[in-house]
Amino acid sequence: MNRTEKIICILLGAVLAWYIFGQSKNRPQQPQPVAQPPAVQEVQPSQAVPAAAEDKAQAVVEQAKKPSVPEETVVLENDELKLELSTWGAVVKKATLKKYAKDCGEISEENPAVEFDFSASPLGRLGDIDGSDGYEIKVVEASKTSATFSVGGWTRKVTLGDGYLVTYEDQCLRDYTAKDQMPKTLSIGLMRMGDSKNDLLSVDSWAMDAGKGKEGVVHHCEGNSPLKDFLVGGLSGGCSGSKGVAGMPESTTVPVAGAQKWVALKNRFFVTALVSTTAESSGFAATVARDMNSQAYRPRSVSAVADVKTGAGVTKSVFYIGPKKQSLLWNLGMKDVMEFGMWRWICYPLVWVLNFFNSLVPNYGIAIILLTILVRLIFWPLTHKSTVGMKKMQELQPKMKEIQAKFKDNPQRLQQETWALYRENKVNPMSSCLPMLVQIPVFIALFNVLRSAVELRYASFLWISDLSEPEALFASWFPFGGLNLLPILMAATTALQSAFTPSTGDRSQQRMMMVFMPLMMLVMFYSFPSALSLYWFLSNVFSIVQMWIIRRQTAAKGDVLVPEVIDPPVTRQMRRHG
Repeated sequence: MNRTEKIICILLGAVLAWYIFGQSKNRPQQPQPVAQPPAVQEVQPSQAVPAAAEDKAQAVVEQAKKPSVPEETVVLENDELKLELSTWGAVVKKATLKKYAKDCGEISEENPAVEFDFSASPLGRLGDIDGSDGYEIKVVEASKTSATFSVGGWTRKVTLGDGYLVTYEDQCLRDYTAKDQMPKTLSIGLMRMGDSKNDLLSVDSWAMDAGKGKEGVVHHCEGNSPLKDFLVGGLSGGCSGSKGVAGMPESTTVPVAGAQKWVALKNRFFVTALVSTTAESSGFAATVARDMNSQAYRPRSVSAVADVKTGAGVTKSVFYIGPKKQSLLWNLGMKDVMEFGMWRWICYPLVWVLNFFNSLVPNYGIAIILLTILVRLIFWPLTHKSTVGMKKMQELQPKMKEIQAKFKDNPQRLQQETWALYRENKVNPMSSCLPMLVQIPVFIALFNVLRSAVELRYASFLWISDLSEPEALFASWFPFGGLNLLPILMAATTALQSAFTPSTGDRSQQRMMMVFMPLMMLVMFYSFPSALSLYWFLSNVFSIVQMWIIRRQTAAKGDVLVPEVIDPPVTRQMRRHG
């Protein structure tokens, strides 16, 4: 084992130790009860959005607010969405995504389409206009994709458009509502946490002042957002780690000040968002309800209302209710909802390539295979150059030992002579690290893409029923949620790669490398989405094939081959969603 291998092994081992043992000792502070600072408070029933708590508690609040006037419903529908509108506010109280099944399999009566229930926080409620003041909102006109409502001096037209868009056009006359009583809030609906261990729940927004006088996207599950401590994602702890629930209320409302261009509520695969509004924005307030059945803190749902300033003219607001799909969000200026971070410049083309391959062969498992082949072909010249450099380094080992023995008491001279030997033989000791360094961004980008790509949701391949989740075979027989073959195959091929790699160190260190690294990767990848394990397993296979091809080529020339193993990096986002 050479020095570079030792450093990599030690660093990855330290990261793994922190991953397993460190989180329990370094948990973030438990969120403060709503009565304590920072400015966090419970939503009162008189506010625009009721507290999104457990169903039973929520039902009590909704019953108390239920208008005395009769309710009438209107259904709008196109090929993508089916909306159920209520005259109690002329709002969307239910949305059905017609192209996405709730569970694995085709959409049927037993397996209905994904449905968003907004009854606890209706989408698009303007202020407190909901009929609770005794004035009955009437349906003036309705068609398949639009409906117009009216009460007194207020009218609203709701239009269902393509691309999962819903548009509200509101007009409120001054002689109907005094200037200081104009509606000041606009509800954005509600998003619930899924049951998957890899799921998440978060809020994103485009802040007109995101800090230091600059505008930009804010992921409120990160940084200094006041929402961060309440947006713990996933069953395993998520972005804020695990925490207790002692003294915490069922729901918490957190205000976020500052004008916003758009606000999005999202889970792992779907988004509900206020895309734009002509009303003047001054911030929003998000209400997070916790899972009352969980021993540790875990959010159950998040709802939000935008703080807006409406006028006597027409206020136009556009909402998005749909999948977290790059092509759709890109056109809306909301591509950062994908949360690719600093690796977005690689992630965006990777998503495009993955979908392109799927358009050629409509199976995302095959698309991942083709993507893996493409990545390996791109890096073939670098890997070949690396193996040549390592061969030269091996040939210089006898001379290196002579220099080390001769100048062991003179470190400065030892360094000078070593570099002179490298220059004389035109060897770059860092050349073997170049392929690994270049592939780090690619691997991180693939991790970000494959862990939350809605295209992989319930996408099957061979024995895998859902590429977005671990395989979980024979779940009733095996512990840890079932048997996951791909991480085991990935660990086995990693060991095989190590076996193909001669070492300049002693054999015991090489054997340790062959055992430690595969075991570490097995632990890290075991609960990851099977799409990511499939990619890395295939990458290992193609790497072994590549080594075999290069070995045959060099053997024909009488050369000695020293192939290279490239270990995947461990990132903060991998630890967060692992």
